[in-house]
Amino acid sequence: MRSARRLLLVAASGVALATGLTAASGAAFALTPAGQTAASTAAVAPSSPWAQAASDIPADPAVRFGQLPNGMRYALMHNATPPGQASIRLRIAAGSLMERDDQKGLAHFMEHMAFNGTKDIPENEMLRILERLGLAFGADTNAFTSFDQTAYSLELPNTKTETVETSLHVLREMMSGALMAQADIDSERGVIVGEERTRNTPQQRVLKTQLALLAPGQRLSQRLPIGDLDIIRTAERQRFVDFYDAYYRPSRATLIAVGDFDVDVMERQVRDAFASWTPKAPDGPEPDLGQVAVRGPETSIIVEPGIQSSIQINWIKAPDLSPDTVAKRTQALRRSLGLAVLNRRLGEMARADNPPFLGAGAAYQSLFDSLDAGTLAVSFNPGDWKKALTATEQEARRLAQYGVTAEELEREITQYRTALQNAVATAATRSTSALAGGLLSDVNDNEVFNSPQEGLALFEQGVKDLTVDQVNAAVRPVFEGQGPLVLFTSPVPVEGGEAAVTAALQESRQTAVAARAAQAALQWPYSDFGAPAVPAARTEVADLGATLVRFPNGVLLNIKPTKFRDDQILVSASTGIGELGLPTDRVTSMALADTVMGPGGTGKLSLDELNRALTGHVYSASVNQGTDSYTFSGATRPEDLQLEMQVLAAYLTDPGLRAAPFEQTKAVFPQILAQLSATPRGVFQRDVTGLLASGDKRETVPTAAEVAAMSIDDIRTGVRDALAQGPIEITVVGDVDVDAVIAAVGSTFGALPARGPAPTPAPGSATRRFPAPTATPVRLTHTGPAEQALGFTAWPTTDQVGDRTTARQLGVLSDVLQLRLNDEIREKQGLAYSPRAASSSSDVFPGYGYLAVTAEVPPEALPKLFETVDAIAADLRDKPVGADELNRARLPAVERLRRSMADNGYWLTQLSEAQSKPESLEQTRRQIAVLEAVTPADLQRLAQQYLKPSTAWRAEIVSDKAPAQP
Repeated sequence: MRSARRLLLVAASGVALATGLTAASGAAFALTPAGQTAASTAAVAPSSPWAQAASDIPADPAVRFGQLPNGMRYALMHNATPPGQASIRLRIAAGSLMERDDQKGLAHFMEHMAFNGTKDIPENEMLRILERLGLAFGADTNAFTSFDQTAYSLELPNTKTETVETSLHVLREMMSGALMAQADIDSERGVIVGEERTRNTPQQRVLKTQLALLAPGQRLSQRLPIGDLDIIRTAERQRFVDFYDAYYRPSRATLIAVGDFDVDVMERQVRDAFASWTPKAPDGPEPDLGQVAVRGPETSIIVEPGIQSSIQINWIKAPDLSPDTVAKRTQALRRSLGLAVLNRRLGEMARADNPPFLGAGAAYQSLFDSLDAGTLAVSFNPGDWKKALTATEQEARRLAQYGVTAEELEREITQYRTALQNAVATAATRSTSALAGGLLSDVNDNEVFNSPQEGLALFEQGVKDLTVDQVNAAVRPVFEGQGPLVLFTSPVPVEGGEAAVTAALQESRQTAVAARAAQAALQWPYSDFGAPAVPAARTEVADLGATLVRFPNGVLLNIKPTKFRDDQILVSASTGIGELGLPTDRVTSMALADTVMGPGGTGKLSLDELNRALTGHVYSASVNQGTDSYTFSGATRPEDLQLEMQVLAAYLTDPGLRAAPFEQTKAVFPQILAQLSATPRGVFQRDVTGLLASGDKRETVPTAAEVAAMSIDDIRTGVRDALAQGPIEITVVGDVDVDAVIAAVGSTFGALPARGPAPTPAPGSATRRFPAPTATPVRLTHTGPAEQALGFTAWPTTDQVGDRTTARQLGVLSDVLQLRLNDEIREKQGLAYSPRAASSSSDVFPGYGYLAVTAEVPPEALPKLFETVDAIAADLRDKPVGADELNRARLPAVERLRRSMADNGYWLTQLSEAQSKPESLEQTRRQIAVLEAVTPADLQRLAQQYLKPSTAWRAEIVSDKAPAQP
């Protein structure tokens, strides 16, 4: 479980406009700039019925596009990253928009029922079949329902014949043989109601208001995927059958498979599994999505406690449903470049001293074939809306009136080009799951899936001879159309209401704006850290493929070359003692250090200046105060490795620690606390890790008053002192040459003066205690709906400081517990939509760890939840788990680990203490062996040792509107 304090600080330091809204059941409103790269005029032989049949854009030749005689389409692609694995997506071209008035919610409900038994697979056996193959429910077996599609997802741990053919058979059964037994429908109703209850957040309620404003009278505003609770609770079986037979049919199905397989063999397997599928009824009708109405200016305010204060200005127009072509992408590219300039300007304003808003951004997108929308949005603190609205509106109008400058356009072209060049360089080692997701997205959007090489070529043609006038002409229509339609979300009432907002917008639009002043050119000032050093020692760890280096100044360097991802290099550097240097009994300003160290840039360059100076390079930098160290991390490519090391060394030796991000965090903190208070999950994130640490202030979220009293001077002093001493250990993993890494580190970190030993933690700071058991659950409250509650049970376990064996065995016990929660709490009792088990073992604090269960339920179900969790724990203590259950828990865990081992991020973590804690290498070597050796007796022994009712700590989170439970 991640630290609640760190989660909160991530939210605080990353405060910016979230212009995306997510609908229930996975439907995404990704309000990002429309920005597919421009395309060429090269012709491609069409392969009906794919998007390329109506386009002059060539599809990726690595993908085999096909269609069965029954109308089902398939797209197959060989990809070996990670090796031996595959991702499968099966899309049905039907979502909530296809529902009749008496079926609202049944598209999503049907997604659940597809897992609940078929003609050949009994109820509850489907997931077990997949688990025996190494697929974990949720992580590897999942599905989502959107407005316009339903998609099923499988992540195959291997591409053995049994795994592939069994998985395809399961999918075929789900598509054509779902039983939808009345008893199963009735038992699943509680799960759906629980999902609706969980998703009934302030953000979800804002989405409903947004759709009502943008699409009144259109189907989009009347068909949220989660549906109508009355229908969910009462719909008879025939309504499910009607939807299933009409829309689950070959002509609406597309199977996508990407992975390390022979495409010819996979094509045969797909044909064998699906060729005999025939529809049972006539095709369902395509819905009338309605027309975009003529609209004048309109403002809608939603007051929702716990929501971020924001204003969204929308201009809507009829959707562009034309094919994906060169001309269409060229126009989208020009528009995206213009919006990128505007968004960079707005970002710089948000990061300045005394900013007019927290974050702002502009976007253009199409919403589910119903409408196109240009959007200008801004977030701010309560009471600051007029300043935020005025500044954002005028900056957008400045762009529309005066356009982008040649220098700004060139910078964005360079950024786009660099990203596309990097995509080409890494094309051979793209992620299998990402490729499957990209194909699914393009199929759903009826767009051509083209190769990275083609994408770069198309881009270069699109920007050849591109002028600022062409970009300006493309971006201006974003802020034109029906409207403007203003959505104002606020946690408190807005003085003057809609009329005041409309008047303020009108007043701002009458204010003249001037052209933007040009920015001065910048040079990179961090290229000399002293005389380059050569290693004092070098050791090879042959079995792990790692090289360990020590420099004369004490810097330690761990290197592992890999071929997992072409052109990807991950870097981390750690020093100091992190939170171990902070007091346990009081909150200090250093609690907000993370919000300043990275966003504050370096001493000579602000974050925005740093980005401008390094335009065209691939690098990144983040700085975090961890439990026992400060970590500087980044990602780059071989040609920018030297620069990446310079950037991280600059952050260490010359931290900027500017006041602007600190003051912004202080200002927004009360809003974040209010947002967390609005849901049981938010209160859980805010409070529980602090409570589980027995009130250790390093894990306790500070109050608004405590944050208001914090000082930037204290942070500056604390950070500089913390970074001034202690050994540095650097880890570099990826597409690297060992000697090149040694040279890059030798000229940066290795060239620094020798550093003293790490400071000694204060007495008691290296100790953490699990809280005393509770006779009755600790009660916390949230401010949301009365029907929402959360129950939590945790048992103290142990650490993984020196030996990770017990922690890994506890992980398997947690996975078994998860299987029991799914079976009993979700499926049999319908108490919770997504109960969760987790095991946490500290690698810093001796003896500290816990195994926990979390579930969101209605408040009246809390006693039953705790009773059921206790009964499951007792059963695990009293009886050994069966061989099949152990296998279904352990095999997915082993496969997850194998998958991780083919990723650079895994090795960056595993090798990060290879020299400071050399015993960690043996722990890495033994991971799979430890998991494979776990026995039922081991799990029963651990359950008896740790899952004791006498040690359990419980908490319940209920609404402050809910009546007290007896």
